[in-house]
Amino acid sequence: MATPPDVLPAPSSPPAPVPTRRSTATPTTAPDVSAATARIVPRRRTGQWISAAVALLLFAMAVNSLIHNRAFQWDVVAQWFTATSVLNGLTLTLWLTAVTLGLGFVLGTVLATMRLSANPVLRTLSWIYIWIFRSTPALVQLLLFFNIGALYPTLGLGIPFGPEFVTVRTVNLFGPTFTAVVGLTLLEAAYAAEVVRGGILSVDRGQLEAAAALGLGRWRVLRRIVVPQAMRSIVPTAGNMLISALKGTSIISVLAVSDLLYSVQLVYLQSYQVIPMLMVATLWYVVITTVLSVGQFYVERHFAKGATREGLPPTPLHRARAAYRRLRATAEAPAPGETATAGATTAGSTTTGSTTTGTTTGKAAR
Repeated sequence: MATPPDVLPAPSSPPAPVPTRRSTATPTTAPDVSAATARIVPRRRTGQWISAAVALLLFAMAVNSLIHNRAFQWDVVAQWFTATSVLNGLTLTLWLTAVTLGLGFVLGTVLATMRLSANPVLRTLSWIYIWIFRSTPALVQLLLFFNIGALYPTLGLGIPFGPEFVTVRTVNLFGPTFTAVVGLTLLEAAYAAEVVRGGILSVDRGQLEAAAALGLGRWRVLRRIVVPQAMRSIVPTAGNMLISALKGTSIISVLAVSDLLYSVQLVYLQSYQVIPMLMVATLWYVVITTVLSVGQFYVERHFAKGATREGLPPTPLHRARAAYRRLRATAEAPAPGETATAGATTAGSTTTGSTTTGTTTGKAAR
C-alpha cells in the first residue's frame, strides 16, 4: 500500500566532514627551500658607473693640469698669499662687505615695509627706487656717484626754497672709499627690499589672524611669529647676497680703492706676474666664500627647527661621528670562531634558564 507523504522517512543528510588537525611541523618543499636561500641581486646600474668614471677622469685631469702647469707659479702664489699688502686689501674687502650689506638690509627693510604699506604714495616711491637701482649696472652707479661733483658741486641742509644752514663741497665729501660705501649700500638695499618682502609674504596669513584673535600685540606678533618664519625664506637668499656682495666689491678697484683685487693688481703691474697674483686673489675669495657658506648652512639649520616632522638633517660633523662609530663597531666585532663560542655559551645559558624556570614553576604548583 502506498505510504502517505507526511509519514515518509526524511532523506538522510550527508555526513559532516571530520576536521583534520593540520600538523604544525609542515614539511618544507623544494620551492620553499629555494625561496628561503635565494640571494637578492641588486640592479645593475651601468650608466651610473660609467658617468661616475668619466667625471672622476675629468676631475683628475683638471687637478693634474693645476699641479703640473708651471704657468701658475705656485711658489710665487705661496710667497704672496700672506703678504702684508694682500692681507690689508682683504681686510678692507671684508669690512666693506659687512658695512654695505648691513646698511643695505636696514634700508631694504624700510623699503619692504613701504612696499607692503597701505599708503599708495609710499608703495610707489619704494617701487620706483627698487626699479631704478635694479635696472642700472653697479659700475655705472659707482662712476656716477664718483663724479657727482659735476652735477651737484655743493650739498646743503636747510629750509626748502630758503636759507641753507650746512653746506659741503661734494669733491671733499665723496672720496673713493665713501663713494664705494654709498654706491654699494644703495644697490644692496634694492635687492634686500625684495628679499625681505618675499620673506614676510611667505608667512601664512591665517597665523596672523590667529595671533590677532588671541590678543597679541603687533610687536610680539612680529618678533615671535613673523620674523622666525620669514627667516626661513630670507636666510638662503641673504646668504647668496652676502657672497655676491663679497665678490662684487672687486668692482671698486676702478675707483683706486685698495681692496683685495686692487692690491694684487698693484703687485703684478710692477712684477708682471699676472697669473700667480690673480690666483692669490682667487684663492682668498674661495676661502672666504667657503667659510660664509658653512655659516649659512648652520644659520639655515637654526631657523629650520620645527619646519618638518622628520627633524633636522644631520650635519657633516654628525655624519662623521656616525661613520666613526660604525668603523669602531666593525673593528671591535668578534672573529668567526669567537662568534660560534659566544653562540654556544648563549645557547647553554638559555637552556639553563629554561630548566630553572621549569623547576620554579613546578615548586609553585606544589
